[in-house]
Amino acid sequence: MNTEISREVRRIAIVGPECTGKTVLARFLANHYGSVWVPEFAREYLEQLGRPYQQADLTAIAQGQVDIENQLASHANRFLFCDTNLIVIKIWSDFKYGSCDPQIISLMQQQQYDLHLLTDVDLPWQDDPLREHPHRRQELFDLYESELTRNRLRYRIIRGHAEARNTAAIDAVEQIR
Repeated sequence: MNTEISREVRRIAIVGPECTGKTVLARFLANHYGSVWVPEFAREYLEQLGRPYQQADLTAIAQGQVDIENQLASHANRFLFCDTNLIVIKIWSDFKYGSCDPQIISLMQQQQYDLHLLTDVDLPWQDDPLREHPHRRQELFDLYESELTRNRLRYRIIRGHAEARNTAAIDAVEQIR
């Protein structure tokens, strides 16, 4: 990876529970700023897995997420919008399995973001075979906020529907310029 490029590019991670509009927001922001967005590697990985995932798969997903983010950083124009990051994988591992592989923690601590956008649970649930907990989104949201606060990471909560959500996200990004 070209570290000079990565320093020039502001990395914004969009994190939060399942079905809270992370992908839609990442696409919108990338389009708005004429840049690129990093898709959630877990989705691609799980769709091709051919079996139920296990905790060990989360380490492979974490590495894949880091790899794709680093690849796309060189194509970013000022901002790189990441539809998830390793905080999501850590929270999920802790939530589902009660622990997290130290390798994921190590990778997570190496990642640097200028801002985290934490998406609220105010959007309606949409069924998807890869989603698991429609009734525990607030609990997960609270875990995300605790993790961001505990690690003293810069974040903004993004709420509202459609235009209000997009405007709140743009305002948050503009504050780090």
